[in-house]
Amino acid sequence: MNSTEKLQLIFSKHLPPNSIPYCLDLWVKNGFNFTVTPSRKTKLGDFRWRRDSSRQTITINGTLNPYQFLITYIHEVAHLHTYLHCGIETAPHGKEWKSTFQKLMIPLLKPEIFPKDILIPLSRHMRNPKASSARDLFLTKELSKYDLNNNSSQEVFLADLRPGSVFEVQGRKFRKKETRRTRVLCEEIPSGKKFLISQLTKIKPVED
Repeated sequence: MNSTEKLQLIFSKHLPPNSIPYCLDLWVKNGFNFTVTPSRKTKLGDFRWRRDSSRQTITINGTLNPYQFLITYIHEVAHLHTYLHCGIETAPHGKEWKSTFQKLMIPLLKPEIFPKDILIPLSRHMRNPKASSARDLFLTKELSKYDLNNNSSQEVFLADLRPGSVFEVQGRKFRKKETRRTRVLCEEIPSGKKFLISQLTKIKPVED
């Protein structure tokens, strides 16, 4: 099995079927090392540039659902294209990257690739893409419906909880206070310590 066949096999396990030829073509045109990794809490994927190497590396979490995997793949390939055409000194998520990301995503923004409930917020997101799609509340909510481990009906997004409500996350109990942009001020129970927690954190509501 050659490299193209190996990558095609990987894609068949992680990508929406109709997106595979396009994603494979991006790899053929600008070859790079590609690795599927275990889940990482701080990132969905990454692009690694090495000045001493002619072949760069892209990694993506293997636990992502197919639609999140596809968005992340194009996100990282956009980094590769940006650095190849604009230079390594270009801002990681500056206007050059945004323009490249938008251009690469356009052929995929259709119902043959994404279901309608994702396509609508994704199209809106791509008008001015953020450094991470995980920072887009509405897009993240729709994508989460297709998560591979979406088997906990008790978990909700912190953003959907009313102020004053009590919740648990990672074995600790908090009370939700006020929302500050993308994070929520929360008070730990019983210590009373204050923490800022992402409004996109999955939490379990509990009785006060």
